[in-house]
Order: sequence, then C-alpha cells, then structure tokens
Amino acid sequence: MSRQVALVTGASRGIGKAILHALGAQGFEAVGTATTEEGADSIDTGLAKANLNGKGLKLDVTQTESVTALLEEIRSRFSAPYILVNNAAVTQDNLLVRMKEQEWHTVIDTNLSSVYRLTRACLRDMMKKRSGRIVNITSVTALSGNLGQANYVAAKAGVIGFTKCLALEVASRGITVNAVAPGFIDTDMTAKLGEAQRTNLVEKIPLGQMGSVQDVAHAVSFLVSSGARYITGETIHVNGGLYMS
Repeated sequence: MSRQVALVTGASRGIGKAILHALGAQGFEAVGTATTEEGADSIDTGLAKANLNGKGLKLDVTQTESVTALLEEIRSRFSAPYILVNNAAVTQDNLLVRMKEQEWHTVIDTNLSSVYRLTRACLRDMMKKRSGRIVNITSVTALSGNLGQANYVAAKAGVIGFTKCLALEVASRGITVNAVAPGFIDTDMTAKLGEAQRTNLVEKIPLGQMGSVQDVAHAVSFLVSSGARYITGETIHVNGGLYMS
C-alpha cells in the first residue's frame, strides 16, 4: 500500500518544518512546500537527514496555477493528500495609517486566500474518499489583536472563521477541519529580537517561557490522529496561557 500523503505549506523552516517532520515520523509521506527551489531542496535535505519519506516542492500560494500544478505533481508522484496543513504566511507590519495597499493585499492573499486555494484544490479528493484532515495555522493575535498588524491579524482571524464554516460543510464526508493558534514561539524570527524584547515577551506568558516549534507540531499531530476523530471546527491554543478563550 502507498503511504498516505501529508501536505504542509511553508515547510522549509520553523513551525512548518517541525510539523512536516512530525507527520513524517508518524509514517506519512511528508510533502512540504517552499517559495523557491532552494527552499524545496532544503526540505529534501532535512527529510533525508531525519530518515523520513517525503519531498520538497516549490509553490507560490498566491497563484492558482501554481497550486493546481502542485496537486497534479503530488498525485502523480504519490497520491492525493489525506492531510493538509495550511501554514504558509508572511508579515508586512505597519500602523494602519501608514499601511500601503500592497502591504495589505500581500498579507491577506498569502495568509488567508491561500488557505482557500489549497483547501479547495485538496477537498474534492478528500470528499471522494470520505476522509481527510485539514489543519489551518492561525495565531494568538487573531484573538488578542496586535499593534501594527491589522493586515496579519485580519487574515489570521479570517482563517478561524474559514475553519468553522468548512468544518460544517464537510463533516458529513468524514473530514475534520481545525485550527492551531500558536503564541510566542521560539523561531528564527523571534531569535532576531533583542534580549530586552524577548524578556518583555516572556514576562507576559504565564508559563514563563516561549513555546517551541515542536509544541505546535504536537498539537497538529494530535488533530490529524484517530484520537481527534470527534474534534472539528475547533481552534487549539498553544500559547503557554498568554491568551485563554
């Protein structure tokens, strides 16, 4: 039997890479995407070093043609994805009064519209098989808000609404749709912060430390497992108590 395919967007580093490797370790054919060929090659290298089955592929999540080509290649190499993790995202922070239209549209298109594109492309195969797992990566800021991130927060809040609506639409087909909302996670991005900034962030977290990318990956791994078969339309918070709903 061929392995079931887990597709993770934005998987060349950070949270996406951790999720991809966690799913690969569970026995899935781990297919990760990056925006460049170099990024796709780095995914291949990482999977090989971890002795995991899978493939890195280039994808522009803002282009329907690129998404269509990706799914065709995955089906021809392996099989249609059983798991989809929508993780790809960008930030272009600015106060709204200074925010350019390009900054607004780029973030909305990459962080929210891409979830529509990828999910729609994968959904028909899942519906035919009457099984599938979709996990959308949102953010604690979707619920708490964040200064200078109106575009990012709007997109991530939209992901939560999208998750709930789709969960209702496909539940009868045996497909679950959930979201994971990370808080402050120790990644390449947060590593660039100054010591004072990091200390200030940690002081806001009840558990007293930043989360790891593995913490997020564990939540995703649970949601795609048989143990979460009766969970759909939910947002799982991974934030150390920073925000409690």
